[in-house]
Amino acid sequence: MAEILVNPQIAPLDQPVDIVVVGLPPGDEVTVQLSTGDRASHGVFTADERGVVDLTRHAPREGTYRGVDPMGLFWSLERTGGKPGPMCLSVEGAGEVELKRLTVPEGVERVEVRENGLVGTLFAPEDDGGELPGVIVLGGSEGGLHETDAALLAAHGFVAFALGYFGMKGLPERLVDIPLEYFGTAIDYLSERSGEIGVIGGSRGAELALLIGATFPQVRAVVSVVGSGVVTQGIGPGANLLQKLSYEAASWTWKGEPLPYLPYYVSGELRSKIVNDEPVPLRLAFDLSDGIPEDTEIRVENIVGGVLLISSGHDDGWPSTELSEAAMRRLKDHEHPFPFEHVVYPEAGHLIAAPPYRPATDVTYPGPGVTFSGGGVPHATAHAQENAWKRTVEFLQEQLGT
Repeated sequence: MAEILVNPQIAPLDQPVDIVVVGLPPGDEVTVQLSTGDRASHGVFTADERGVVDLTRHAPREGTYRGVDPMGLFWSLERTGGKPGPMCLSVEGAGEVELKRLTVPEGVERVEVRENGLVGTLFAPEDDGGELPGVIVLGGSEGGLHETDAALLAAHGFVAFALGYFGMKGLPERLVDIPLEYFGTAIDYLSERSGEIGVIGGSRGAELALLIGATFPQVRAVVSVVGSGVVTQGIGPGANLLQKLSYEAASWTWKGEPLPYLPYYVSGELRSKIVNDEPVPLRLAFDLSDGIPEDTEIRVENIVGGVLLISSGHDDGWPSTELSEAAMRRLKDHEHPFPFEHVVYPEAGHLIAAPPYRPATDVTYPGPGVTFSGGGVPHATAHAQENAWKRTVEFLQEQLGT
């Protein structure tokens, strides 16, 4: 009788699983399906001479993904219009197996932080038995907290602090005039609970991560995912995207003074896409044709530690490769004494700044009155996300010591 074997059935979100179907008639064609109620994926496989379908070795003949990819069913989950439910793997004649993907791994403690003006959530391994390195985890222009990223990092041996900086109760409503001193307070808070400190951010949070590292010498490692080595304009009020882009304001302040920034540029093409309700590549709002004003460049050479820059070659969110290359150039020109690297995934889109194995099939995402284009192709974005997360964890472990 056919049987589905999944190892492990319960695992952290960033841990791959092995899926094998045994007991099939050799040469039999079977469909392996994964469903979460609101999403589904599948692959049609041919059992080998031993009556086995092994997703770590076999490619589907057809399905929602191609090629040998142990986690292909996970990232190729497509929307069904149904309601969310448990994650189930099924094969006709072999039944189904329920899987659990943990956003907070077992053995990780979660503590809400609301003190000294800080708004965040601290994650740490239970009974760690010693001083662990700390990591501040920053979200992007969506605001709020990236708790999942921080919880998963904690399982890799860090005291991870998911830190909000706007868009939550007790914080500024918008990404405008955010004082960098706030992050100094966060560093002090984390320093009392950890060893060496790193900062990781995605998108606008990655711009901020580099800025924090360049401002506070306590930071020993920075990871910038689809980020920017350039300070960019704030995101102000407005009922629609055009109004928000037209609101001239700084994103960040230091000692009460706004930091110079690269302003948005509303081209005819960008305006047309917004007005015609087409997917909007926000990268069109950044005009780099005349170069980058030097006073807007982040002085990344002041970072007292390693720097990992990660970009996507087909990033429609903003030109992360070019904006990150500005940081890379400064690090090279100043012969930065710590490790630094710029990794570019040529075919990936904007949405790689997240733990891996989540659906990568949404190439657009909602914005203020518009739909944004993320760019890239799903399989490239999924594989970039997986590799970027692996590099991130290893880099932080190497730079901060675990």
